[in-house]
Amino acid sequence: MKKTALVFPGQGSQYSGMAKDLCQYHTDCAALARQADEILGYSLTSVMFDGDDAVLRQTRYTQPAIFLHSMLAAQFIDRSDVAITAGHSLGEFSALCYSGVLSFEDALCLVAKRGDLMQRAGETVSGSMAAIVGLDEPRLNALLADVSEFGLIQAANFNSPGQIVISGEVAPIKKAVELAKKHGAKLAKELSVSGAFHSPLMKAAEAEFAEAIERVSIQDADIPVCMNVNAQLTVRADDIKRNIVLQLTRPVLWQQSIEAMIAAGVNDFIEAGPQKVLQGLIKRINASVTLAGIDTAADAEQVADASMEKAA
Repeated sequence: MKKTALVFPGQGSQYSGMAKDLCQYHTDCAALARQADEILGYSLTSVMFDGDDAVLRQTRYTQPAIFLHSMLAAQFIDRSDVAITAGHSLGEFSALCYSGVLSFEDALCLVAKRGDLMQRAGETVSGSMAAIVGLDEPRLNALLADVSEFGLIQAANFNSPGQIVISGEVAPIKKAVELAKKHGAKLAKELSVSGAFHSPLMKAAEAEFAEAIERVSIQDADIPVCMNVNAQLTVRADDIKRNIVLQLTRPVLWQQSIEAMIAAGVNDFIEAGPQKVLQGLIKRINASVTLAGIDTAADAEQVADASMEKAA
């Protein structure tokens, strides 16, 4: 029997005009988007639909924008068809909302708080991130050891085989990019981000975010969530609460999460949210699985048509 996992993208997949056509053509989407604006107390949809790219790239706006787009796209997926959910970093909150762990309002407020705290942490403590392509984990660890004398640095995202993002203080990140090819990397590129996400430099955000989590209702998951910090299928509310706090300073085990879901029987992955970043990563992790995605209104129609054909 085929099993489907619904996955949600993280920061970096945003674009100006995101979700605009979903709201133009679908009244349910437009209603949920208006609700998001009311909850936040400002027009997030204006930032998404017509905002300047520079504004949309600010973490405090990026994170709620991607969350909202993902939840709009997810409305077109029948929950009874989904066996497991997962999200990359920020996307984990979309997965938790879809799986019944968090209400839409609580999830949106947490995401907005998380984005604001992460932006402030990045402004307070200077940090950076870089993508390293073509190194396995042992060679990456050797690179990190070589530059550790320059400051704090660690692996942040294990995205796919040979594609790892590192995070830390500016000096060691720049040195790692400089030395990466000597260690065998095909590509090393510093990323345009506002802070050293998924590293101890986000510690300043952790305590305040933990307090925000205590103020919302967290339920056991109706659909298991494969979580970033340990790549394990998780249902219990207490485990989820602990994991989403740890996620701020711990690496995202995305490759390991996809492998765990496939081991659990998943062979179809649907990405809900802006662009196709996760589909590309999943294809590199395991080319034998089936991939689909919902970003635009046209994508939503294709998925609906495919569901009708399956039912027939």
